[in-house]
Amino acid sequence: IRHVDAGSCNGCESELQLLTSPYYDLARLGIFFTPTPRHADALLVTGVVTRQMHSALTETFAAMPEPKLVVAAGVCAIGGGCFASGPTNHGPLDSVLPVDVYIPGCPPSPSALIHGLLLAISRAEERHRAGEADDGS
Repeated sequence: IRHVDAGSCNGCESELQLLTSPYYDLARLGIFFTPTPRHADALLVTGVVTRQMHSALTETFAAMPEPKLVVAAGVCAIGGGCFASGPTNHGPLDSVLPVDVYIPGCPPSPSALIHGLLLAISRAEERHRAGEADDGS
């Protein structure tokens, strides 16, 4: 997973940090955060998309290998939250990138984040199986 904070208050990031703690231990599920989009299967975005982060976000998405998953985590990424009408904001994530999974909350709990990430993985597996069926494999 490559995480990008597109313009948040850091509430979602506080919850994301807990995912690597011994209590939640996201690695036990085979899910890891990576510093480079070239090694990421999923892009997890927090915060409303600011104008300053728009190009960085689209470049990160473009650098990811196929198939790509995009997860919008938190109310701000989903709809802008309390920052929706700000003059420096581009808008919600789905106005910039195709979103596969929405994880609501302000901030979303670690359990909700794990559930959303597992849902994204499940959707990727479904797409993969559908692609194999289309190929006649």
